[in-house]
Parts: sequence; C-alpha cells; structure tokens
Amino acid sequence: MTRVLVTGATGFIASHTILALIDKGYRVRGTARSPEKADKLTAVLSTYAGKPVDIELVAADLTSDDGWAEAMDGVTYLQHLASPIPNELPKDADELIVPARDGALRALKAAKAAGVKRAVMTSSFAAIGYGWGDSRPAVLNETHWSNPDNIKDNTAYTRSKAIAEKAAWDYVTGEGAGLELTTINPVAVLGPAMSADVSASLELVQQPMQGKLPAYPKLTFGIVDVRDVARAHVQAMEVPEAAGERFILGEKVLSYAQIGDILREAYPDRKLPKGQLPSWFVRLLSNIQPVLKQILPELDRKRAYDNSKSRTVLGIDYIPAKEAILASTESLIELGEL
Repeated sequence: MTRVLVTGATGFIASHTILALIDKGYRVRGTARSPEKADKLTAVLSTYAGKPVDIELVAADLTSDDGWAEAMDGVTYLQHLASPIPNELPKDADELIVPARDGALRALKAAKAAGVKRAVMTSSFAAIGYGWGDSRPAVLNETHWSNPDNIKDNTAYTRSKAIAEKAAWDYVTGEGAGLELTTINPVAVLGPAMSADVSASLELVQQPMQGKLPAYPKLTFGIVDVRDVARAHVQAMEVPEAAGERFILGEKVLSYAQIGDILREAYPDRKLPKGQLPSWFVRLLSNIQPVLKQILPELDRKRAYDNSKSRTVLGIDYIPAKEAILASTESLIELGEL
C-alpha cells in the first residue's frame, strides 16, 4: 500500500483528509506535536467513520528539525496541512508567520530528501485575495497573489499564508526542483466537526448560535465544505495535471446576514441575531472580543473568486454552502458545543 504523510493530523481539514485517503486505499502516517494524541485521534476518526480506523502518529513540530526525516521514511506523497491557526491574533505577527513559513520548508526539504513524489500543501484564499486595497480584481483566480506588506488589508494569519505559500513555490522551483507541488487555497471551511477541538472557521456559526453577536457585521464569506476540501487534497495528489498548480476552493459567497438567515430558518427556536452592525461598532467591539480582530480586513468588502479550475482539473462537484453551514451546526450541537 502506498504511504502518505499527513502533517497536522489532528486538525479539522486533516482529519477529513485522512479518512478520504484511507477510503482510497492509502496507508496514512500522521504528524502531531505530541504522538500521545494517537489514541484520541483514532477514537475520533473511528467514531465519525462508523468503523475502526487506525493510523500511525509520529512527533514532528513546525519549529524544529527533529523527527521530520523519520516521518518521511517510506512515504510516497506528502499532504502538508499543519499550520498555526489561532482563535485570537497574536501581538507579534511573527508568531504565526515564522512557523508557517519555516514549517512548510522543513516539511518540503524532508520530502525532497526522502524522494517523495508530490507534496500537496494546504494554503488559503488568504494567499490570493488580500493586500490589494482598492486595486483588487473584481474576480480573483489562481494567478493572483496577496500582498502581505499591505498591513491594512491583512491580518497576521492572512500574511502568514501568503508568505508560507510563496516560500514553498520558491523552494520547489529552486533548491527543491524535482519535487512536485500542488497548493490548495480554500475560502472559509465549514462542514461537520469530528470533535469539540474545532477549527476557528466554525466560529462563523458558533458566534450567532451562542448569541455572542448583537447583529451581523457587514461581511461576506466564501464558503466551502471540509469534505470537498479533503477530496480536493486527494485529487491534487493523484491527478497528473494538478502538479505545479494552485486551486481555489469555494462554493458560494454569502453575507454574514445570509448565513444568519439559513440558521434562523433551520433553528426557529434559537434566539439568533438580526440586522447588521455598523462597521465602526464592530471595530470597537473587537477590543472586547479579540476574535473579531481577524475579520476587520473583511468589513464592507466582497472578494469574489473563480472556482472553475478546481471543477475542471480536480473534478470537484461542490456541496452547497447551505449544507456546509448546517452540517457544521448540527455536528456542534451533537458534540455539546452549541
């Protein structure tokens, strides 16, 4: 059986990707900062899949060289999903940028040394749609790159994704030539959570469902289901034409108020926010609720994108955004988080 290494194996997207790989007959080895998480991960995957799932978990950290050579031993493909995703932004942007960039390079260099055929790296739409200011194209595609130096149109997280992905491409077109690379650039990732240790992106449904917002900020979000993101990772690994390419993943752009309408229709007994918040008030509120700082560059902006490349090359037939929103909410309720 062909072995695939999945970094950051306990993460939201990674867990779904692991199951998608296993369903295709691959042997999966995962990395985590602590291999003691293996039993918990196995239990989570098995419960969600409804059948026994067992993977090998080894220690490897984005900030250290230790363990990467051993993790790559016998590996044919690398799925690099590990990257810091905070619930709150750090005061020092380098706390995110350095491990994202250096961790990607550590994984790719170890893959190159081990003779890995192809690496698939989880980047983000953040590496495409930010830092443009007023010159942002009406519709963004994979030829576009964010400008991480425009601080007003970025957060530490969005900057980290652009810098890390650019470093990865620079490596495989230079020192790491011969290692195939494909990057996946999803918009906001929703869909079913497997455990209470959930992705920060699920705050999109948690905030209104928990009554933490008086009304909806003037935001729009591209939405993609995590199951489509997992499928795209596998396809990006297998499809010959995917080598050397970037892929935007997203089904539909919705306003936060539209997301709220979907939740209100599905959960009429819940007290959910109505109406929209003035953007000046959201900026003020972010001083009390730091999680909101991550969305400040999104206020009053719409970042439209072209997803046709993911459809034609990877064959992704997208799960509707509404279904992704409701799957997130239903799973969080079942897990006792809402």
